[in-house]
Formats: sequence, structure tokens, C-alpha cells
Amino acid sequence: MLREKLREWKRVMQVARKPGKDEFMISAKICSLGILLIGIIGFVIFLIFVLLGI
Repeated sequence: MLREKLREWKRVMQVARKPGKDEFMISAKICSLGILLIGIIGFVIFLIFVLLGI
């Protein structure tokens, strides 16, 4: 069981690589937009509840 997990982790580490600057910036922008979108949706829901007095 433990040996199998260690083999899987070893394989993941062999396949994994460090992203380049361009790839990192694209990922960062996409994550930022997702966080911003979720925040805006949450704020709109909060605003609706406050305006309705719920």
C-alpha cells in the first residue's frame, strides 16, 4: 500500500514541471478573475438581502 503510493508520488514528481512566466501569468489572471467573479456574486446576493430586509 505504502509502496504503491510512493511510486505514484514519484511518477507525479517526474512528470511535473515548473511553469514558465507566460503560463504562470495566464493562470494568475484566470484565478484572479474567478475570485473577483465569486466576490461580485456574493456581494450582489448580500445587497439583495439587505435591500429586502431579510
